[in-house]
Amino acid sequence: MEKQLIGVEVENFRSLRKVSLPLGPLNVLVGPNGAGKTNVLEVFRFLADVIRTDLQPALDLRGGFDDLVFRGAEKPPNHLQIKLKATWTTHSSRTAPDEYSLRVTRSSRRESFQFKRTQGRGRRITISGQKVSVVDTGQGGGERQIGINALSSGLSTLPRLSDDQGGTEVATVAQRLASFRVFDVRVDAARLPSRFPRGRSEVLDEDAANLAGFLLALRSQDESAWQRLVDDAREVLPQLDSIDFEYPSGAAHEVVIVLHERGLRRPTQLADASYGTIRLLGLLALLYDPNPPSLTCVEEIDHGLHPQALELLVERLREASERTQFLIATHSPALADRLRPEELVVCERRDDGSSAIPALSVQQIERIVAESEGLPLGELWFTGALGGDL
Repeated sequence: MEKQLIGVEVENFRSLRKVSLPLGPLNVLVGPNGAGKTNVLEVFRFLADVIRTDLQPALDLRGGFDDLVFRGAEKPPNHLQIKLKATWTTHSSRTAPDEYSLRVTRSSRRESFQFKRTQGRGRRITISGQKVSVVDTGQGGGERQIGINALSSGLSTLPRLSDDQGGTEVATVAQRLASFRVFDVRVDAARLPSRFPRGRSEVLDEDAANLAGFLLALRSQDESAWQRLVDDAREVLPQLDSIDFEYPSGAAHEVVIVLHERGLRRPTQLADASYGTIRLLGLLALLYDPNPPSLTCVEEIDHGLHPQALELLVERLREASERTQFLIATHSPALADRLRPEELVVCERRDDGSSAIPALSVQQIERIVAESEGLPLGELWFTGALGGDL
C-alpha cells in the first residue's frame, strides 16, 4: 500500500501511558490479557467516532474524560493525546508525512494538522479554543484565522473548508479515519437473516450482523472473489461442498446463508452451523471485501478457529494488506508461528499498570530469532523468550 498509516503515538489513553507504535501493512499484537491490545484498537474506534459524532459525544460514549485517561498514576493525568503520521494526501511521503494531533483535557481540546503541498510548500492547521489558524509554511506563506465551535473537533468540521483553506487535505484525513473499523464477529448476530442488499455493494458490519447480505452482494459484484472465498472455506471445512442463499421472507426482504455439506440430505442454514464455521466465514468476508477501509482492526482473530485455518488466514491477510492495513490482536502461538518479525508486536503490562507496546523492536526480535537458530515466533513467545507472557 502506498497510502497508509505509518505510526501512532498515544499518551494517557486507558493503559497507554506513553506508546509509540510504527505500523506496516500487517501488524499483529500478542500479549496477555490486560496488556493493552484492545486499547490500541480502541484508539482508532475513538477517532472514527469523533468524526461520525464529534468529540464530546465520542468522549461521553466512553464515560467521559475521567473514565478514558490512564488510571495508574498517583495523580490523574490532565490530558490525553493521540498523534498520527500517514501518507494519505497527494504530496505526502514517508519523509514528509501527513501529521495529525489531538490533545484533550477536561475542558478543552487542541488539534493540529500538517500536510505537504506542491513544490516544497507545506500547510499547518492548528485548532485551539474557538480559533483555527491556517499557515502556509513555504516561502511567502501567510496566516489566516477561522472561527470554530469550542466543543467541535476539526476532524468533524474542517472538511467543509475550501481547498484554499486546507479543506481537501483535512477531508482526506477525515475520510480515512472515518473508514476505520474494529471488527469482531458476533456469532449470534451473524447467524441470523440479514436484510437483502439494496445495491450491488454492501458494507460489512463491524460485528458481521449483515454477513448474509454482504456475501450475497459480493457474489453479485465479484464472481472471482466469491469463488476464491468459497474455495478457501472448502479448504478449511473439508465437508463443505458449496455456499448458497435462501430467502425466507421473499427475495426482496431477507436473506440467509445455507451450506451444502457432503453426506447430508438437506442444506444447513448458518443458524445451525458451528461457532467456528461462522467465525471463519465472517473473517473471509472481511478479507475479500472489495471496498475495504483504510485500516482494519480485528479483535482476537484466532478465536474459535481450528489451527489448520491459521496458515490460510495469514496468507490471505498478507494478500489483503495490499488493499487495507491490518491491526490484529491474538492469543495464539500457532498464529504467531506463521508471522515475520516485522509483523509481530509484543505487548506487555508494566508494574505501574501501563502498557509497553511494542515491548521489543523488530531488530530485537530478529536477534532473538537468530540466536534461537530460527525457532518460529509463536514458540519463542510461548516459552517467554520474547516476553509478553500468555
